[in-house]
Amino acid sequence: MLTKKQIELLEFIQKRMARDGVPPSFDEMKVALDLRSKSGIHRLVTALEERGFIRRLPHRARALEILRLPDALAKSAPGFSPRLIDGDKKTAAPQPSGAFEVTADAFQLPVMGRIAAGVPIEAISEVSHNVAVPGSMISGRENHYALEVKGDSMINAGINDGDIVVIREQDLAENGDIVVALIEGSEATLKYYRRKGAMIALEAANPAYETRILPQDKVRVQGRLVGLIRSY
Repeated sequence: MLTKKQIELLEFIQKRMARDGVPPSFDEMKVALDLRSKSGIHRLVTALEERGFIRRLPHRARALEILRLPDALAKSAPGFSPRLIDGDKKTAAPQPSGAFEVTADAFQLPVMGRIAAGVPIEAISEVSHNVAVPGSMISGRENHYALEVKGDSMINAGINDGDIVVIREQDLAENGDIVVALIEGSEATLKYYRRKGAMIALEAANPAYETRILPQDKVRVQGRLVGLIRSY
């Protein structure tokens, strides 16, 4: 049986991963649970791991996988499946739609080239292959697509070089969203989005990279991160 705090933490992690596709930081967990130090979060995470509810991936910053939910949470999270899954990079024929159904629980998405999580690279919009994703990552009727991450500027958000990110196509974003941003119509990058008046800040999740601040007419949002797939 889980304690009240353990359930609260598991619910917070599940909701954040459902919203953003990546787990929250320990600092965010500490604030959400109103704890004074991160040591309390470490103890709660360890307890959840020992009880088989989550799994920590070694040598990867902020990499958590939810393995299962207690009955009370599972009922409020229909269609739940672990958000961090093994990638399947088998090539399949390109499809005309942004997502096509494989089974009731899985979809294939086109991988539209590589996206920089570092210094922006030239935007790529050609399908290289398809990747299978759980249906829980696909929300609403919006188109979705996938991109392969190049670089380590989002590593503290649990996004590593070589990961596949699942993107919901949209042109609007809220402060704090992780987005695909097209810069001056030719360079694409994956960053936190923050608006400051008429300026857009594209913020890395790695202190080695500076925040880029650009006029709003130089930045176009092309989608928001909703999922993450990792191959081993």
